[in-house]
Amino acid sequence: MPETIQVGPMTLTFLRSRHETGGALDMFEMIALPNARMPVPHYHRDWEETVYGISGVLTFSIDGTPHEIGPGDTAFVPRGVVHGFNNLGTEPARVLCVLTPGMLGPEYFREIGAELATGAPPDPAKLGAIMARYGLIPAPPT
Repeated sequence: MPETIQVGPMTLTFLRSRHETGGALDMFEMIALPNARMPVPHYHRDWEETVYGISGVLTFSIDGTPHEIGPGDTAFVPRGVVHGFNNLGTEPARVLCVLTPGMLGPEYFREIGAELATGAPPDPAKLGAIMARYGLIPAPPT
């Protein structure tokens, strides 16, 4: 059954998780609001990410190169490659994300979402610790 999780300005709807697929994949739809603060650039230690554009435009920076993901566009992020994203447009951007193999699950997003929902300013140390625990490694500042 799909699960919707609010993570700051992003809404994620988990469609399939590692728990349902025997670890084969995690699949979720993500909606990112225009000009909203997005996660810090990072890389995944243990999985690849494929992104498919549904509506709006999400700008993914993959290894320093920007890629605009609009309806029907795709991007592939190999494990270990630094990436981040922003919605620079004027309408919400909606994408489908597939992580292979499925190692993240909705737990990471629940935990990050709960931390951001406290109303306090984001604590980079706490967020970084959560990311590291789930295999997302923040990129060093450039």
